Amino acid sequence: MQWNIKRWLATLITASAALLSACGEGGSGEHETLDVVRLAKSNANLSVLAEAIDAAGLATTLSAAGPYTVFAPTNQAFLDLLAELKISKAELLANKDFLTSVLTYHVLGSKVVSSAVPVGQPITTVQKGYFKAGTLGRSLTITDGRNRVSNVVTADVVAQNGVVHTIDKVLLPANKNVLQTAIALSTEAQPEFSILVEAVVAADLVTTLSGDGPFTVFAPNNAAFAALLTELGTTKAALLADKPLLTKVLTYHVVPGLVLKAQVPVGSPITTVQKDTFTVNAALAITDQRARSANITATDVLASNGVIHAIDKVILPKP
Repeated sequence: MQWNIKRWLATLITASAALLSACGEGGSGEHETLDVVRLAKSNANLSVLAEAIDAAGLATTLSAAGPYTVFAPTNQAFLDLLAELKISKAELLANKDFLTSVLTYHVLGSKVVSSAVPVGQPITTVQKGYFKAGTLGRSLTITDGRNRVSNVVTADVVAQNGVVHTIDKVLLPANKNVLQTAIALSTEAQPEFSILVEAVVAADLVTTLSGDGPFTVFAPNNAAFAALLTELGTTKAALLADKPLLTKVLTYHVVPGLVLKAQVPVGSPITTVQKDTFTVNAALAITDQRARSANITATDVLASNGVIHAIDKVILPKP
C-alpha cells in the first residue's frame, strides 16, 4: 500500500508538471526543455499553429538549434483569419506555399525578448518580409505588411531554442507594392491618391516603383496636387503632359531605402532619388528646396517594397 501511494504521488507530480507546461503562460524558464514546436504542441491554445507547422513541413526546421523568436497566433487568431480569407481550415492547411510564407513571416532568426523588440523599426522575418512593432499601453503591437494590427497577449515564453510571444491575430506579409498600396488607398468614394497614381503612370514610373526597392514614398494627396496646379497656374492635363517636369517632381518624393517614421533623420538633409534633398523637423514638417513647407499627415503605411508617408503638399526640387 505504501508503494502504491508513492506511485500515485509520482504520477500526480508528473501530471501537474505537464499541466503547467500546457498552460504556456509567463516568461520564466519553465519551458526551456521544450523547443518552440513542442512548446506549441503542449499548449492547447496553440493547437492550430502546431497543425499548421506540421502541414507546412516546418517542424524539423523550427525544432533545430535556432535561436528563433516566434510570434505565435492563438487558435482564435486562426479562426478569425479563416473568416477574413473566407476559407476553411482544411483549405488553409492544404495550401502549403501560402502557409509556409505566412508561418515563416512569424519567425525571426534570432532570440528577441519583448524588452528588446525594436519599436518603430522595420523587423525582418525569416520569410524576408518585414513588420513593425509598436506599443499600446505597456503591451506590444505588431503591424504586418498589410497594415493589420495584432496584439502580443503573452510575451517571453522561453523555449529551448528561442522565445515565443503569443499574438491575437495571424500576421500576413505584404501583397501590394507601394504603387498598388496607393491605388488601394484610393477608392471611388474617397480617391485620396488618385492624381498621384495618374502622375506615376504619365511619368512612366510604374515599373520603377513596382521594383524590389525598397522605397520610401512621401505621397501627396489629391488636395496637394490641386493646390500645386493653382500655385503653378496650370492644369492637370498640362502637368501630366510635361513628362520631364513630372518625373523630376515625382522622384523628388522618393527616398531610396526603407525609412519608417522613427528612423526619419530630423533636421538633417534627406537625399531623394531625384538627387536633391529636403529636411524634416520634429513636428514632421518637410521643407523643400524652394523653402516651401509640407506636413506629413500619415506615416508608416507598409508595402512589399517599401513604405508610404502621406503629405499635404507637393514638394518641389530646385528650379
